[in-house]
Amino acid sequence: MNTLIVISVLALVVLYLGLFKAGKSLLPVSVMGLLLALGLAVAEWNVNPAPIYKGMMLFDNFAIAFSAITILGTILILLLSKNYFEKISEHVAEYYTIILFALAGIMVMVSYHNLSMLFIGVEIMSVSLYILAGIKRRDFASNEAALKYFLMGAFSTGFLLFGITLIYGSAHSFDLEVIKQYVLNNANGGISPMFYTGLSLILIGLCFKIGAAPFHFWTPDVYEGSPTLITAFMSTVVKTAGFAAFLRLFITCFAPLADFWVPTIIVITALTLFIGNITALYQSSFKRMLAYSSISHAGYMLFAIIGLGNAAINAVLVYATAYTIASIIAFAVLILVKKQTGSDNYEGFNGLAKKNPFVAFTLTIAMLSLAGIPLTAGFIGKFFMFSSAVAQYQIWLVVIAIINAIIGIFYYFRVIVAMYFKEGKNLILATPIQFRFVLAVSAILTLVFGLYPTIISELI
Repeated sequence: MNTLIVISVLALVVLYLGLFKAGKSLLPVSVMGLLLALGLAVAEWNVNPAPIYKGMMLFDNFAIAFSAITILGTILILLLSKNYFEKISEHVAEYYTIILFALAGIMVMVSYHNLSMLFIGVEIMSVSLYILAGIKRRDFASNEAALKYFLMGAFSTGFLLFGITLIYGSAHSFDLEVIKQYVLNNANGGISPMFYTGLSLILIGLCFKIGAAPFHFWTPDVYEGSPTLITAFMSTVVKTAGFAAFLRLFITCFAPLADFWVPTIIVITALTLFIGNITALYQSSFKRMLAYSSISHAGYMLFAIIGLGNAAINAVLVYATAYTIASIIAFAVLILVKKQTGSDNYEGFNGLAKKNPFVAFTLTIAMLSLAGIPLTAGFIGKFFMFSSAVAQYQIWLVVIAIINAIIGIFYYFRVIVAMYFKEGKNLILATPIQFRFVLAVSAILTLVFGLYPTIISELI
C-alpha cells in the first residue's frame, strides 16, 4: 500500500514542480520517487498481509513482484525521456505526471482483491494513456492514435464492466474470495448461465486490453502513431499489468471452470501467435514490427492462463521481465536512429555496427532475447511458457508456438543483418549518457536472467 501512496503523491509533487517552473528537477525527482516506491514494495516481501480496506486490495508477493517489474520498467523508460518531452510542449511536468498516474492505476490493477478495484485501476491507467497517445497535438498520426485508442478502450471497458456486473448478479459480491467460494460451491452444475456470460465478457474485455487476437486491431495503429517513448511504455509496462490482472482473476476465481473457457483461450492464443508473427514479417517499419511483435508475445504469455498455478505465475513473471527489458532496448535504439535519420524503417539500421558497436551489440542482445535464443532471458521465458502448456497436455499448442517462434527469428534477425552485413550511411548516433546507462543495464539483466533464471523464476 505504501508503494501506491508514494507513486500517487509523487505525481502531485511533479505537477507542482512544473507549476513553479522547476523543469530540471522533474526527471531526478520522478526517478528517485520511483526508486523509493520500489524499495517500499520490496520491503513488504513475504509479509503475507490479509486483504485491506474491507477486502478491496491485497499486497501479496504476486502484487509486489509485478509492481516491481512495472516500476523498474517505468524508471528505465523515464531515463530515456530527458529532452524528449521538451520538443513536444513547454508543459513537460504534465507528461511525467500522467505517466505516474498511469503507473498508480497499474499498481491497483496488480493488487486488486475486488472487481470494482480492477475496474478503477483499468480506468485510471487507460484515461492516462488516451492522453499520452495524443500528446503530439499537431501530429495527425498521434491524434489518430489517441482517438482509436479511446474508442476501442471505451468499447472494451464496456465489455469488462458488463461482465463484472453479471458476475456480481450471480455471486452477489465483487470480492474475489466470495466469487471463488460461489464457483466451488456450485461447480457441479449449480452455476447460473449469467455467470458464464459474465466470465465470457470479462475474457473479451481483458483480451482487448492485452492486444490479443482477434481483439488486436487497435494495437498496430496506436503503437505506430503514439510517440515512441509512450509506445515503449504501453507495450511493456502496460501489457505486463494487463497480464497480471488477467492471471490474478482467473487463477483465483475461474480455475474450477477451466473446461468452459480454456478452449476459447487456446483458439485466441493460436490466432494471436499466427497473426502477430506472420504480419510482422511483412513490415518495413521497425516500430510497426515491434507493434506486431507485441501481439505475438501476448500469445506466448497466454500460455500461463491456460496452465494455471504457481508455475504459471512464475512463468509470466519471467517472460514479462524478459520482454520488458528487451523491448526497452529496442525502443531506445529506435529513438536514437529515428532522431538521426528521421525514419523508423529497417534501412535506418544499415551499417549501424561499424560506427556504433555498443548500440548495435545491445540491440542484438535484445533481438536475440525477443526471438528466444538460448543464453538470454527471452529463451528462459519461452521455455517456462511452453513447459506450463506441456504440463496441461497442450502438445499441439506448443507445436504451433514453436513454429511461430521460428517465424519470429526471421524478422528479429533482419535487424541484426542490417546492422552488421549491410552498407549504410555510417551515421554516428549521438548517444546520451542516460541512453548508454539504460542500454547497458538492460543488456546485462537480459544476459544475467538468461544464465541464472532462478533469480526471478522462484520468487512467488
